[in-house]
Amino acid sequence: MNTTTLFLFLGLGAFLLLASLIGQLLAWKQGKTAVVDNLNQRINAWWVMVLVLGATFAAGKYAVILLFLGISFYALREFLTLLPTRRGDYWALLVAFYVALPMQYLLIAIDWYGLFSIFIPVYVFLLLPILASISGDTQHFLERTAKVQWGLMVAVYCISAVPALLTLEIIGYEGRNLLLIAWLILVVQLSDVLQYVCGKLMGKRKVAPTLSPSKTLEGLIGGVFLATLVGGALHWITPFSFGEAVVIAFIVNALGFAGGLVMSAIKRDRGIKDWGAMIQGHGGMLDRIDSVCFAAPVYFHIVRYFWT
Repeated sequence: MNTTTLFLFLGLGAFLLLASLIGQLLAWKQGKTAVVDNLNQRINAWWVMVLVLGATFAAGKYAVILLFLGISFYALREFLTLLPTRRGDYWALLVAFYVALPMQYLLIAIDWYGLFSIFIPVYVFLLLPILASISGDTQHFLERTAKVQWGLMVAVYCISAVPALLTLEIIGYEGRNLLLIAWLILVVQLSDVLQYVCGKLMGKRKVAPTLSPSKTLEGLIGGVFLATLVGGALHWITPFSFGEAVVIAFIVNALGFAGGLVMSAIKRDRGIKDWGAMIQGHGGMLDRIDSVCFAAPVYFHIVRYFWT
């Protein structure tokens, strides 16, 4: 962790401290209400997440890869637990959890871009239906196979694009790739928070009332706009210019919003509100990283194509 990364995390700590003070002040003035309690739960969860991420950054590249491997494991478990499977899916699920997932992160650790970029969407996607067909169970075969494939795509392949940023060799930016990860997570997650705040303050028109009743047009515009400005203001921690950072921030924020909608559609299809209860105030692992899932692979390839 270099000096810039350290100061970035100190700044996040100061921001969270201010948020904690505001949350406690609201609790003191308004008493225990559902909104204030949820706000303080979210702030406390963010303290834990920032501390874990900071400690992992300090430990180095392989610690970051292991962290996201763990995130992928829990996200995949949440996804597949809520989707019905049959005995005939045993071998496909076994390969998904204990072969495809660790192999994807091993390929990133050894910097084999030519294989980790196609390992899951080509080779594993071909292997899974073969394994499922061996059982001879044809009931809902296409649907069952697609569920496992989609779970791997979202929870493993897309999330693995975050630590894959560490493999990029950018001239004049050597040894600072952790900041690419910090910028992505900060901008996308801040967009989620600001969409929530702007929606609560100004929201009137629903964007997709059947998918996510809490998302409003005003919240979307305000959150994406403000987070995009923050992304531009933080261009100094990236290899991007201010204008480039603004464009990339807008792209990842728009993709993050789309990712949230898609994952909400899946939850509504299953008749649930949250993917789990792992993170207090946020729901499950997928509830917290749904926006990152869609933004990360596009962000990775933008940086790789234009800056390496």
